Amino acid sequence: MTVKVYERILQLFEAEGIDTIFGIPDPNFVHMFHLAEERGWKVVAPHHEESAGFMAEAVSRMTGKAAVCVGTLGPGMANLAGAIMCAKVENSPVVFLGGQRARITEQRVRRGRIQFVQQAGLFENSVKYSASIEYADQTDEIVREGLRRALSGTPGPVYIEYPSHVIQEELDVPPPLPPERYRLVGQTAGADAVAEAVRLIGAAEQPILLVGHGVHTARAAEPVKALADAMACPVVQTSGGTSYIRGLEDRTFPYGFSPSAVDAVVKSDLCLAIGTELGEPVHYGRGRHWLGNEANRKWILVEQDAAAIGVNRPIDVPLVGDLRAIVPQLVDALKDAPRKPSKELEGWIADDAARLAELAETAPTGMSPVHPARLVVEATKVFPADGIMVRDGGATTIFQWTYSQAKPHDVMWNQNFGHLGTGLPYAVGASVADGGNRPVMLVTGDSSFLFQIAELETAARLNLPLVCVVAVDYAWGLEVGVYKRTFGQGSSETGVHWSTDTRLDKVAEGFGCHGEYVERDEDIAPAVKRAFAAGRPAVVHVAVDPKANSEEMPSYAEFRTWYAEGMQ
Repeated sequence: MTVKVYERILQLFEAEGIDTIFGIPDPNFVHMFHLAEERGWKVVAPHHEESAGFMAEAVSRMTGKAAVCVGTLGPGMANLAGAIMCAKVENSPVVFLGGQRARITEQRVRRGRIQFVQQAGLFENSVKYSASIEYADQTDEIVREGLRRALSGTPGPVYIEYPSHVIQEELDVPPPLPPERYRLVGQTAGADAVAEAVRLIGAAEQPILLVGHGVHTARAAEPVKALADAMACPVVQTSGGTSYIRGLEDRTFPYGFSPSAVDAVVKSDLCLAIGTELGEPVHYGRGRHWLGNEANRKWILVEQDAAAIGVNRPIDVPLVGDLRAIVPQLVDALKDAPRKPSKELEGWIADDAARLAELAETAPTGMSPVHPARLVVEATKVFPADGIMVRDGGATTIFQWTYSQAKPHDVMWNQNFGHLGTGLPYAVGASVADGGNRPVMLVTGDSSFLFQIAELETAARLNLPLVCVVAVDYAWGLEVGVYKRTFGQGSSETGVHWSTDTRLDKVAEGFGCHGEYVERDEDIAPAVKRAFAAGRPAVVHVAVDPKANSEEMPSYAEFRTWYAEGMQ
């Protein structure tokens, strides 16, 4: 077939099941955007390229596939830099396409060139692969290499650039190859390693499953549920893996924030870790809560990157490959050797349920402005059971770790990199990936929300079922707390406060969204329900107490242990 380069790029992505593209089109991309829409793609143009990158990352997390985002040459790619770095740290396989002027522009010995900078070198350290389609007939090999690198080993972003003189050239090419013809797909573990893992599982008295972010971004909930059932054990969430697997909600406990999780970890004699790098938020699997029974605990790690084995802690049985292939191997090998439930599992389940109920009962009430703990309780109590939860913010997210009453099956937040302002773009991208079918709730702080607030118009234009619950204290709440702890009460708090006249519900209405303003506890849940019933994106502005937001963050001491370098 004879096709233009831009059409071939779309074909190569379609072979990987990709059907969504984000970005702000420029002359390099208008042909691609136009053709993508004709071919039935979802084409989303937000108001800022960084938002486009976050939206693409959200699509990747929701689909388990690579995602695509484009940036115009020069300033567009500069705007994408933050999203590229996030995708790298969050292990998200996003293909970033960058426009560029014709190569002759780069080779000229000239000054004062407009909208031009040598881009590839700027991104090399933030991506797994950086390349340029210099000649039209390189299109297949470079795009495939980008997808191969993005999806192999530890997933991550890649950057592919094409100069303007290449995009319109024609190619005479065969139909695109399916993924399994040019990259490794569904890598399984060796039979000997699987057998040894099964032996350790059978010998264990108190096994646990440690489930991380990768389980959910790989869309592997169903086989992991079968594995948890076969092991008859508790599930401990990492701070990045806070989605609940359907059917395991009652025996899934957040590491460090649930006493049941801590007790299960301390008493465990086997940890099977899936979809996690065993990083600082779980104390590398060898510090803090893991110390007490370290000598008696065996470790099985399912890991796609062989080079990661044994880096953060010794591993007894490494299972190297795609967790989507390895977990079914384990389930099949365990089917003839059913285990009895861990002897303390029922007690942990009861204790964790009691903990959540007590938190809902004891979160401070009757305050105006609202206590942030009560905001989280009231908002998450009415979270739709089939909804998608998105988190953003500093103090607001810390309150959510402890007080959330919801157990959503899809949770999205920027855990590893801690980049604020991802919440609204993540919510838009997740809803686009979902086809706008399920309700989406974003719980965020006001400072974080303001980063990308223009994307309310994008949500309104796409008519997404999105409700943004915003804790408003007119400050950088977590940073105010840092000032107080560093310099004492009453000290100057430079640069962390802003106008108390801003009404985010009114801003939302200006974008064509539904707005709600709340100052009392009892009005939160009704406002959230009205927002979901409004039939368009909505913002619920909740005035929260700034003193409580900066001084009473729960489990803050536990959070600080993540940074205890030299103590882990």
